[in-house]
Amino acid sequence: MSTTATTPTAPAASTAPHPAIVQGAAAAASAVAAPAAAPLLSVNGIEVIYNHVILVLKGVSLSVPEGRIVALLGGNGAGKTTTLRAVSNLLKGERGEVTKGSIVLRGEAIERLTPADLVKRGVVQVMEGRHCFGHLTVEDNLLAGAYTRKLSRGELAAQLERVYHYFPRLKQRRGSQAGYTSGGEQQMTAVGRALMADPRMVLLDEPSMGLAPQIVQEIFEIVRMLNQKEGVSILLAEQNTNVALKYADYGYILENGRIVMDGEAHALADNEDVKEFYLGVSKEGRKSFRDIKSYRRRKRWL
Repeated sequence: MSTTATTPTAPAASTAPHPAIVQGAAAAASAVAAPAAAPLLSVNGIEVIYNHVILVLKGVSLSVPEGRIVALLGGNGAGKTTTLRAVSNLLKGERGEVTKGSIVLRGEAIERLTPADLVKRGVVQVMEGRHCFGHLTVEDNLLAGAYTRKLSRGELAAQLERVYHYFPRLKQRRGSQAGYTSGGEQQMTAVGRALMADPRMVLLDEPSMGLAPQIVQEIFEIVRMLNQKEGVSILLAEQNTNVALKYADYGYILENGRIVMDGEAHALADNEDVKEFYLGVSKEGRKSFRDIKSYRRRKRWL
């Protein structure tokens, strides 16, 4: 009588995944599903034409995250001021208009809004050239910034003290006519007037223009304090690439109405092309204008 040997069978492997794997997969799925936070401001492929003929911006796109300082860099005539005016809707005064693209603030298209509507939404522009009311005192200039807010006398006094906290020099000159103050004090007055409107975003156009390096550094330190302590987002148009990248979080470089390069500020500051064409420094050291006057033939993005 034969006997059949039976081979013991191994226990069936469990088909249930390990709890750690389940938890990791769930976390990954959650991360994928979570949408990225929308930027405060998005400029999407805008074109700007002046006098129905002159094309200045040629498909400019950029974004400003909440609570960040973003620098818009480039030489004179690159389109920096036009970009800021497109955002603040001040182009009509210069016979300009956005003909293509869109500008979105907190999910709302703002191309059709008036500058006054944008101020009520917290977007304020500080114009290039320190535009102050020269015949008014420094304090009256500041008070003009709060005109749309309809504050009580006590609230106005509190707002003034807030501005004077950041600009103590203005408190000393509060009774002086703005037209007789220094260039640095006029720039501080212009920024302080914008702050009186309680902005969530400031468009700052060439704040270093015509000012001594020490005053430029003082103003930029104050701008950084406003960003860090008040949470004010800044879109900064500036020719002084060195100082702008020192204080900004992110930067865009404009050339002839187009964005040719962008990135984190520290990365742009270390970029060899940026060093050579905007800071006058290359691997061989600092260059003179004579050495780089033919730079257009060597730029990688042109």
